[in-house]
Amino acid sequence: LIDVPVERQVNTLVFAPETAAINNAFRVFVQTTSDGLLIGNDPSKLLETTHVHLPSGKVETLTNAFTTLHQGLYFLDYTPVEQGTYVFHVVAFSQGTISHGSAATLVQSQDISGISEQIIELNSILDETSAELETLKSEVQEFGSTLESASSNIDSSVESVSNSVVNIEEASSQLNSLLFPIVASIGIIVALQVAILARRR
Repeated sequence: LIDVPVERQVNTLVFAPETAAINNAFRVFVQTTSDGLLIGNDPSKLLETTHVHLPSGKVETLTNAFTTLHQGLYFLDYTPVEQGTYVFHVVAFSQGTISHGSAATLVQSQDISGISEQIIELNSILDETSAELETLKSEVQEFGSTLESASSNIDSSVESVSNSVVNIEEASSQLNSLLFPIVASIGIIVALQVAILARRR
Protein backbone atom coordinates (compact mmCIF):
# COMPACT_ATOMS: atom_id res chain seq x y z
CA LEU A 1 0.00 0.00 0.00
CA ILE A 2 1.13 3.52 -0.78
CA ASP A 3 0.36 6.30 1.63
CA VAL A 4 -1.16 9.23 -0.22
CA PRO A 5 -0.96 12.49 1.73
CA VAL A 6 -4.29 14.18 2.21
CA GLU A 7 -4.18 17.83 1.27
CA ARG A 8 -6.46 19.83 3.48
CA GLN A 9 -7.88 23.13 2.31
CA VAL A 10 -9.08 25.73 4.79
CA ASN A 11 -11.48 28.45 3.67
CA THR A 12 -11.93 31.69 5.57
CA LEU A 13 -14.85 34.06 5.05
CA VAL A 14 -15.07 37.50 6.64
CA PHE A 15 -18.34 39.41 7.04
CA ALA A 16 -18.14 43.12 7.91
CA PRO A 17 -20.54 46.03 7.29
CA GLU A 18 -19.82 48.17 4.24
CA THR A 19 -20.23 51.40 6.21
CA ALA A 20 -20.07 52.41 9.86
CA ALA A 21 -19.91 55.52 12.03
CA ILE A 22 -16.89 56.75 13.92
CA ASN A 23 -16.85 55.89 17.66
CA ASN A 24 -19.76 53.45 17.14
CA ALA A 25 -19.03 49.74 17.56
CA PHE A 26 -19.85 47.30 14.76
CA ARG A 27 -19.53 43.52 14.55
CA VAL A 28 -17.24 41.50 12.28
CA PHE A 29 -17.91 37.77 11.73
CA VAL A 30 -15.42 35.10 10.64
CA GLN A 31 -16.23 31.63 9.33
CA THR A 32 -13.59 28.92 8.92
CA THR A 33 -14.30 25.68 7.06
CA SER A 34 -12.40 22.70 5.70
CA ASP A 35 -13.97 20.40 3.12
CA GLY A 36 -17.32 22.02 3.88
CA LEU A 37 -17.06 21.45 7.65
CA LEU A 38 -16.72 24.16 10.27
CA ILE A 39 -13.36 23.87 12.00
CA GLY A 40 -11.48 25.50 14.84
CA ASN A 41 -11.85 25.87 18.57
CA ASP A 42 -9.78 28.52 20.33
CA PRO A 43 -9.86 31.71 18.21
CA SER A 44 -6.78 33.12 19.95
CA LYS A 45 -4.77 30.29 18.34
CA LEU A 46 -6.78 29.77 15.15
CA LEU A 47 -6.84 33.50 14.31
CA GLU A 48 -3.64 34.45 16.11
CA THR A 49 -2.15 36.69 13.41
CA THR A 50 -5.40 38.38 12.39
CA HIS A 51 -5.14 42.17 12.16
CA VAL A 52 -6.80 45.30 10.79
CA HIS A 53 -5.27 47.93 8.52
CA LEU A 54 -6.26 51.41 9.75
CA PRO A 55 -6.93 54.45 7.52
CA SER A 56 -3.76 56.05 8.90
CA GLY A 57 -1.69 53.17 7.50
CA LYS A 58 -1.01 51.57 10.87
CA VAL A 59 -1.75 47.91 11.65
CA GLU A 60 -3.63 46.80 14.76
CA THR A 61 -3.47 43.15 15.87
CA LEU A 62 -6.69 41.38 16.85
CA THR A 63 -5.20 38.26 18.43
CA ASN A 64 -7.42 38.07 21.50
CA ALA A 65 -10.35 40.10 20.17
CA PHE A 66 -12.54 37.26 18.85
CA THR A 67 -15.32 35.45 20.68
CA THR A 68 -16.56 31.99 19.72
CA LEU A 69 -20.14 31.94 18.51
CA HIS A 70 -19.97 28.33 17.35
CA GLN A 71 -17.21 26.02 16.24
CA GLY A 72 -15.89 27.65 13.10
CA LEU A 73 -17.90 30.85 13.70
CA TYR A 74 -16.31 33.80 15.50
CA PHE A 75 -17.00 37.49 15.94
CA LEU A 76 -15.52 40.66 17.35
CA ASP A 77 -17.00 44.05 18.20
CA TYR A 78 -14.79 46.78 16.85
CA THR A 79 -14.99 50.53 17.60
CA PRO A 80 -13.29 52.77 15.00
CA VAL A 81 -11.72 56.00 16.24
CA GLU A 82 -10.92 57.62 12.90
CA GLN A 83 -12.64 58.09 9.57
CA GLY A 84 -11.62 56.16 6.49
CA THR A 85 -11.43 52.58 5.23
CA TYR A 86 -10.65 49.73 7.64
CA VAL A 87 -9.43 46.47 6.07
CA PHE A 88 -9.83 43.39 8.28
CA HIS A 89 -7.26 40.76 7.33
CA VAL A 90 -8.16 37.45 8.92
CA VAL A 91 -5.49 34.75 8.95
CA ALA A 92 -6.64 31.24 9.94
CA PHE A 93 -4.09 28.52 10.74
CA SER A 94 -5.35 24.97 11.26
CA GLN A 95 -3.44 21.66 11.18
CA GLY A 96 -0.53 23.10 9.26
CA THR A 97 -2.74 24.83 6.70
CA ILE A 98 -3.11 28.59 6.45
CA SER A 99 -5.99 30.55 4.95
CA HIS A 100 -6.65 34.23 4.39
CA GLY A 101 -9.82 36.28 4.22
CA SER A 102 -10.51 40.00 4.22
CA ALA A 103 -13.29 42.57 4.29
CA ALA A 104 -13.36 46.36 4.22
CA THR A 105 -15.53 48.85 6.10
CA LEU A 106 -15.82 52.55 5.30
CA VAL A 107 -16.09 54.58 8.51
CA GLN A 108 -17.79 57.96 8.19
CA SER A 109 -18.74 60.74 10.56
CA GLN A 110 -22.19 59.15 10.86
CA ASP A 111 -23.85 56.00 9.65
CA ILE A 112 -26.62 55.57 7.09
CA SER A 113 -29.34 55.68 9.75
CA GLY A 114 -28.15 59.13 10.85
CA ILE A 115 -28.11 60.33 7.25
CA SER A 116 -31.60 58.89 6.72
CA GLU A 117 -32.88 60.78 9.76
CA GLN A 118 -31.40 64.00 8.38
CA ILE A 119 -33.03 63.34 5.00
CA ILE A 120 -36.40 62.75 6.69
CA GLU A 121 -35.99 65.96 8.68
CA LEU A 122 -35.01 67.84 5.52
CA ASN A 123 -38.07 66.48 3.70
CA SER A 124 -40.25 67.67 6.58
CA ILE A 125 -38.71 71.15 6.38
CA LEU A 126 -39.23 71.18 2.61
CA ASP A 127 -42.89 70.21 3.08
CA GLU A 128 -43.37 73.05 5.57
CA THR A 129 -41.62 75.47 3.22
CA SER A 130 -43.81 74.33 0.33
CA ALA A 131 -46.94 74.91 2.43
CA GLU A 132 -45.71 78.39 3.41
CA LEU A 133 -45.01 79.18 -0.25
CA GLU A 134 -48.53 78.11 -1.20
CA THR A 135 -49.92 80.39 1.52
CA LEU A 136 -47.73 83.25 0.32
CA LYS A 137 -48.83 82.62 -3.27
CA SER A 138 -52.48 82.80 -2.19
CA GLU A 139 -51.84 86.04 -0.30
CA VAL A 140 -50.02 87.54 -3.29
CA GLN A 141 -52.91 86.62 -5.58
CA GLU A 142 -55.37 88.19 -3.12
CA PHE A 143 -53.20 91.31 -2.91
CA GLY A 144 -53.06 91.45 -6.71
CA SER A 145 -56.84 91.26 -6.87
CA THR A 146 -57.06 94.10 -4.33
CA LEU A 147 -54.64 96.19 -6.40
CA GLU A 148 -56.68 95.60 -9.54
CA SER A 149 -59.84 96.67 -7.72
CA ALA A 150 -58.10 99.78 -6.33
CA SER A 151 -56.73 100.62 -9.78
CA SER A 152 -60.21 100.30 -11.25
CA ASN A 153 -61.60 102.61 -8.54
CA ILE A 154 -58.82 105.14 -9.19
CA ASP A 155 -59.57 105.08 -12.92
CA SER A 156 -63.24 105.70 -12.17
CA SER A 157 -62.36 108.57 -9.81
CA VAL A 158 -60.03 110.14 -12.39
CA GLU A 159 -62.72 109.89 -15.04
CA SER A 160 -65.24 111.46 -12.65
CA VAL A 161 -62.85 114.32 -11.85
CA SER A 162 -62.20 114.85 -15.56
CA ASN A 163 -65.93 115.05 -16.19
CA SER A 164 -66.27 117.55 -13.32
CA VAL A 165 -63.50 119.71 -14.79
CA VAL A 166 -65.24 119.69 -18.16
CA ASN A 167 -68.52 120.67 -16.51
CA ILE A 168 -66.78 123.49 -14.61
CA GLU A 169 -65.22 124.76 -17.83
CA GLU A 170 -68.62 124.73 -19.54
CA ALA A 171 -70.23 126.52 -16.57
CA SER A 172 -67.43 129.11 -16.59
CA SER A 173 -67.97 129.71 -20.30
CA GLN A 174 -71.70 130.13 -19.77
CA LEU A 175 -71.09 132.50 -16.84
CA ASN A 176 -68.76 134.60 -18.96
CA SER A 177 -71.38 134.82 -21.70
CA LEU A 178 -73.92 136.01 -19.12
CA LEU A 179 -71.63 138.52 -17.43
CA PHE A 180 -70.43 140.17 -20.64
CA PRO A 181 -73.79 141.86 -21.52
CA ILE A 182 -74.21 142.95 -17.89
CA VAL A 183 -70.77 144.53 -17.79
CA ALA A 184 -71.43 146.19 -21.13
CA SER A 185 -74.75 147.57 -19.85
CA ILE A 186 -73.07 148.93 -16.74
CA GLY A 187 -70.48 150.62 -18.93
CA ILE A 188 -73.18 152.26 -21.04
CA ILE A 189 -75.04 153.47 -17.94
CA VAL A 190 -71.87 154.95 -16.48
CA ALA A 191 -71.15 156.72 -19.78
CA LEU A 192 -74.66 158.20 -19.89
CA GLN A 193 -74.40 159.46 -16.32
CA VAL A 194 -71.09 161.12 -17.13
CA ALA A 195 -72.65 162.79 -20.17
CA ILE A 196 -75.63 164.06 -18.15
CA LEU A 197 -73.38 165.50 -15.48
CA ALA A 198 -71.31 167.23 -18.12
CA ARG A 199 -74.35 168.98 -19.64
CA ARG A 200 -75.55 170.22 -16.27
CA ARG A 201 -72.31 172.02 -15.75
